[in-house]
Amino acid sequence: MSQRVRTRPEGSGQALSEGYDTALLDLDGVVYAGGNAIAYAVESLATAREGGMRLAYVTNNALRTPDIVAEHLTELGIPTGASDVITSAQAVARLIAEQVPSGARVLVIGGEGLRVALRERGLEPVESADDDPAAVVQGYGGPDLTWSRFAEACYAIRRGVPWFASNTDLTIPSARGIAPGNGAAVEVVRIATGADPQVAGKPLPPMHRETILRTGAERPLVVGDRLDTDIEGAFNGEVDSLLVLTGVTDGPQLLAAPPQHRPTYVDADLRGLLTGQPEVTEDGKGFRCGGWTAQAGTAGRLELDGDGEALDGLRALCAAAWTAAGEGVCELDGGKALARLGL
Repeated sequence: MSQRVRTRPEGSGQALSEGYDTALLDLDGVVYAGGNAIAYAVESLATAREGGMRLAYVTNNALRTPDIVAEHLTELGIPTGASDVITSAQAVARLIAEQVPSGARVLVIGGEGLRVALRERGLEPVESADDDPAAVVQGYGGPDLTWSRFAEACYAIRRGVPWFASNTDLTIPSARGIAPGNGAAVEVVRIATGADPQVAGKPLPPMHRETILRTGAERPLVVGDRLDTDIEGAFNGEVDSLLVLTGVTDGPQLLAAPPQHRPTYVDADLRGLLTGQPEVTEDGKGFRCGGWTAQAGTAGRLELDGDGEALDGLRALCAAAWTAAGEGVCELDGGKALARLGL
């Protein structure tokens, strides 16, 4: 898939699990939230796997090791091996190993996932700026990461030590709502030092490279809930994507998506892997999908007419909004139309 300006979600005459060899699945907001499986995830993934699709779990969360993530997924009813899990900790560890000598010390601001990934690359994790580190790496350390860890990073960075970050997601979904992510912690260090880190995680190329190297996927489908990480990462990697509406992205955000944030397909949840995707067509009345027709109307509004599946209406609205926006961001008011869909 080339990086063209997408003006409507695409259709598929066959189930996505049949059209792609590997699903590159985000975890938080796609497979689980707050540690609990999202509705339909376990059954949908089992069916996709039984049909021959490989499942790989790609997460920007650098806190947990692949072993721990695989164990958690298996406990949820999704049999998973550590080799099926790719983390931003692994991607950033490779990035660091390409720039510092083998055996070099790396100051870790984060959790065990970073330490394991660094050792895998022959690097030595250390805890203090006074340990003569060759690099600083920062990743999500959980809600109990102390302020002193940020200070330790600042001491090293101000001495000229190169700074790396696993990812810059500002937020993460949790069972209680949306919580600060590693990107919020990175901003603390950025403000204090005036420096900028090298970033490995989605949506940037190091994460896509790590994923392809570890899975060998030839026709991958990125499956995620975030426009600015999962979908943009697919765009940067020039592969197709499925946005599921079980995480942080809602209808208004999707309608306002710029080109790099527009998914190939849109569905409510992971059941979308098991079905074809309806075509969005254009006629003299606007964009049609299922029983719905959408168009850019007068007074700066998106207009929706018809009846049927709410997601078909959303797909039609996306076509009207993205076409109107072109290479920019849609500024048309779609509130009334979305309210009619219950989105």
